[in-house]
This record gives sequence, structure tokens and C-alpha cells, in this order.
Amino acid sequence: MKFINFFSFLFVLFILTQANAQEFKLGKVSIAELEQKTHPKDSSAVAAILYKKGTATIEYNDQDGFFLMTKVDTRIKIYKKEGYDWANQSVVYYIGSNDSREKVDFSDVNTFNLVNGKVEKTKLKSDGVFNEEVNKYRARKKITMPNVKEGSVLEFSYTIRTSNIGMMREWAFQTSIPVNYSEFVTQIPEYYIFNVRQKGYVFPKVTPEKNNKSILINSKERYSTGGFGGGATRTEYSQDKIDYIEAKTTYIAEDLPAMKEESFVNNIDNYTSSLEQELSMVKFPNSPIKTFSTDWNSVAKTIYEYDDFGPELNKTGYFEDDLKALLAGITKPEEKIVVILNHVKSNVKWDKYYGYSCDKGVRKAYQEKSGNIAEINLMLTAMLRYAGLTANPVLVSTRSNGVALFPNRTAYNYVIAAVETEKGYILLDASDKFSMPNVLPFRTLNWLGRLIRKDGTSEEIDLMPKKTSNDIVFLTYNIDSDGKVTGQTRRQCSDYNAMITRENIFGIKEDEYLEKLENQNNKIEISDYARTNEKEIMMPIVETYSFTGNNLCEVIGGKIYFSPMLFFTNEKNPFNQETREYPVDFGFPFLDKYNITIKIPDGFTVETLPVPAVMNMEDNLGSFKFNIAVSENTLQMVISHQINEAIVSTHQYEMLKEYYKAMIAKESEKIVLKKI
Repeated sequence: MKFINFFSFLFVLFILTQANAQEFKLGKVSIAELEQKTHPKDSSAVAAILYKKGTATIEYNDQDGFFLMTKVDTRIKIYKKEGYDWANQSVVYYIGSNDSREKVDFSDVNTFNLVNGKVEKTKLKSDGVFNEEVNKYRARKKITMPNVKEGSVLEFSYTIRTSNIGMMREWAFQTSIPVNYSEFVTQIPEYYIFNVRQKGYVFPKVTPEKNNKSILINSKERYSTGGFGGGATRTEYSQDKIDYIEAKTTYIAEDLPAMKEESFVNNIDNYTSSLEQELSMVKFPNSPIKTFSTDWNSVAKTIYEYDDFGPELNKTGYFEDDLKALLAGITKPEEKIVVILNHVKSNVKWDKYYGYSCDKGVRKAYQEKSGNIAEINLMLTAMLRYAGLTANPVLVSTRSNGVALFPNRTAYNYVIAAVETEKGYILLDASDKFSMPNVLPFRTLNWLGRLIRKDGTSEEIDLMPKKTSNDIVFLTYNIDSDGKVTGQTRRQCSDYNAMITRENIFGIKEDEYLEKLENQNNKIEISDYARTNEKEIMMPIVETYSFTGNNLCEVIGGKIYFSPMLFFTNEKNPFNQETREYPVDFGFPFLDKYNITIKIPDGFTVETLPVPAVMNMEDNLGSFKFNIAVSENTLQMVISHQINEAIVSTHQYEMLKEYYKAMIAKESEKIVLKKI
């Protein structure tokens, strides 16, 4: 697959801004802001951020030393009822270890409305602020703004305090509604050096400054005024002043358009204009310089050396006896891989926690039959190594976490296993009951991962599937003179299509599943339903059923009109935008193929028949084939739609859009039957 370089489609559009930040004070809402009925540049906007300012400052006190304080002030305008969700605000924060625990506080939370020409303010009451636990590591502090109406202006402020200076909160200049003004300021002592990375299509204006600062360090010492074993104790207090240079940087962007959702986008945050900052170096006076991750190799090496990562791969005693019994007599690497993968999948259940760090460790996870992603897949890697295979962990950023664009330790939130073979890498994830070798959970299909070896070296791993996932349908049906259709369907799905099918049917009663299937397919009635290979996940899954339908044909003036693919017809083009901002992410290459046999009713003949067609996109991106043949009162059709790339770049979008438009038009063409 031709991989898309993210930076090839980042067009640097500098926004013209004022040299100085706008004057803004919470509580100073104007009548003009309240009277505004629609956004001046986007009449469809349900709400808009009028002003948002964040300040991240590294501060000092005697008790805690240096800590990071982030303050955010926001003003939002509500235009329509659909924008009421913006009255619900929340901040997720870390509650894990005490030394890194974060503290979040909301303040100045008010709703402003225009009542009889005057500005009316409604304050948030204490019962409008509450906490909820997200998981054992994180909590969420939430507010619900009071008295919200169409036309309201909302204001709130919050602070986040943390002793973990390693990673500043990402600052998003854009969001799903227009942003009139966004400002982010960092104030960093000279002792800390951060890597600054910007992503998206619109970059802010940057203004750096250097300021003289100082901190006062208070200390006390106790002295004994007597001899050994006696005498009084005297306490002396002292204060030292330390001068340093503070780097202040201001980022300002104005008139940012709303981020529009598009079909087949993996994570829109990948393309949102935003700022990331990660600590790269600490250099205190009279102390050695401490460096952190500066490139992907150093990121990988750093993570591998963590106590809850690399050392866990060296633990084998807890599984050796079990594995010896399982692998007895097995010599082929491919068979070993499947046996070990299935062993971990069936014995250790995923506890739904992501991460590349072990929590309780692989040994305990194996004993308790439950673990997080790291414990499951590092355990899998260790077992594969023990079986004599060349296996290594691969760091991954899930689709929900965004593409790992810049080298930093928080870019990844997941780990899988890779086995090196003569034919290439085999990627494995034992956390999903339906995963197979080189068929990973969909959440992991996110461009590139990074494989780490024992010696600390690493390399990029293409996570996007290359093998085509098939969806093959055999459809045979009869049409009677009244337009009623009776037929049989056999549907066979492989690889990712099989995984999706198994996920759709898992845990659902058959009656419930069939009712949903009937409703989705023009209210057909299904009978004789059966499945094959539902649990044999290395095999394609097959569904067969008989059906009848009274809404699949139209009878007009004695003629019968119908689309030959019936309820399998694609009716809507998912690509209808004039231009495409983001790559099209199908997730995996696929082939949809339909073998159709149609028996027309006695006394009828074909009046109108679609003509065969073939469409091929450039660069072997995909193809559509439509073939039809008539033999007496039987029609034979073979229709295929194939996409050969998991990701389609924006410069190929126009071609893809026209391809889908022509394909859907062809599939929608009617066969017309008339009486003889």
C-alpha cells in the first residue's frame, strides 16, 4: 500500500492576528453578543466559541517544588437547541498514584441571557458540579450550565494542577463548532525544555518572549546549643532568592472554521489544528542534564526499559509447564502461533484497560485469568519467544487515540505482538476473541506501530491490512406475477468482514438478530436460517437463509420493476462532498461479490435490461464489474466491487467519488419485465 505522509497534506495557512491578545474578562458579556442570532461566517453553526484562553505555567512552592498549573477561560454562544450539549462541560484528570494525582476546579460558571433588553446572569449552584469515576486511573469533573436557552452566552473557567510536568495538555484551536478566538500561553522556566509540535491545516501566530523571574526558597535548620545528650535546640530560618529566565510563548488563532465530519474518517482529531508539548530535557544548575525522548528510537528504548514493560517479557516460569504440554509434537511455526494465540485468548480475559504498561504484572494476570492490554500481549510475546519464534512487542496508538505523528512517550496507548517470518511479520493481539494472525481488532488499525527488539532497536510497522477481506453473496430468487420474491441467500465472509460479522452476532439472541436483519432489508421474512464456522474463527463464516419479500418489486401497468441486487443494492453515495479535507479510511482492502440467479415468472419476458459495465480506477485503487446474461426465463449476474487500499489519499478523492457515483447508479438500474 502506498502510505500517506501526513505532512504532505498539511497546508500551512497562517492566520492574520493582532500582535496583542484580545482584552477579555469573564463576566463582561455584551448585549451585542447576546443579540446575535447566527454565526456571521457559518449560519449553520449551532454554537460557537467566542473566546478561549489557556495558560500553562510551571510554578514553584516550598512544599511541592515545581508543578504545572493550567488555567482555561471560555465563552460560548448558543445559537440553536442542537447546541445545548455545549452547556455540559467536563475535564478528565488522573487519580492514580499520589505523586502524579491531578486536581481540577471549576469557577466563574455563569449563563447570560438577554431579558427585557438587560443582561441577566445565572450562576452555577454547587449541585451542578460533580465527579464521576472513569476507571481506576482517571476521573471526570463535570458541570451543567444553568438556564440555557437559544441565544445564551456561557462562561466558565477551570484549573488543572499537577506535579507531572512531562506532558502539557494538548491545546485544540479547532473543534466541531466555529472558534472566533483561541489563545494559548506557556510560561516555562529555563530549566525545562519542551518539544513543541503543531498539527492540522491551520497554524496559529506564535509570539515568543523572555522574562526575568525569581523564586524564594525558604529553609530551616535546627542546632543543638548543648553538649552530647543535652542542651537546648535552636531553629534558624533562611531564605534564598534564585533568579532565572522564563520563556513565555503566546499562540493565537482567529476565525477558525468548524471541523466537519466526513464518511470513513478514522479520527477527526488527527486533522484538527492543535498544539502538543512534551518535556524533552531538564537542566537544573549544578546538576547533570536529563534528556527524554527526542526521536522514535529513543521513545521505544525508553519504554522497553520501563520496569512494567521489558522485564515482564523475561518472566516465563508461570506458563512453561502449560506451554510444554500444548506444544508437544508441534514443529511448524504457523501452528505454534495459532496454538499460543488461542491459549492466551481462552485463558486470560481483557479487563478493558488500554496501555503499554503492566498493572499487576503478567504472572498475576495469568494466575487471575484477567489482565490489561500490556499484560495480555506481553505475555503472548514471551510465550512466542519461549516457543523458539522471533517475537517482539509492537507499540500502537489506537484509532481513538489518534495517529502517533510526533515522537513522544504518550503517543502510544497499546501494544501488540509481532512474529518475524521469512514472508514478513505476523501481527497478533490476544485481547479480542475474534482476532486471528494478521487480523487485528479494528481499534488497532491506525497507520503505523513501532516494533521494539531486545537490544533496544526499533522499526516502523505498517499496521494497515494488505490482504483483501471478502464478502461473497450467492443470491437465488424467483419472482411471481404479482411481484412477490422468494429466494435463498448464502453469504460468506472472510478475515475482517468475518470479524465484523462475528462481532455483530455475538451475544445477541438469534430471534433478535433476524428481526434486525429483516427490518434492515425491506421488511423481508427470513426462514431456515443457519450459520457455519461461527466459532471456527480461522475459517470464513457462512450465513444461509430463505426469504420472502413483498416490497422488493414494483408492479406498474402490468410491468414488474426491480433492482437485481434487491436489498443488497447500495443506494447512497457516502462521498458527496465537493472536496475532501481528510483521507478516506476504509480500514482494510475488501471485495464485495454477488452471484445472482433470477427466475422470472411464466408469461413474462425482459423488456429492459442493464448493460454490462466495467470500471477501473487509476493506480489499481479499485474496480467495479457488472455482468449479466439471459437464458430463456433465467437471468445470471455477477457483480463485484473491490477496493485495494485501506487508505485513500485526498488527491484521489474526486476519482473515488465519481467511481461510487457510477457504481451506485449502475446497481440501481431497474430490470423491467413485461407480459408476453
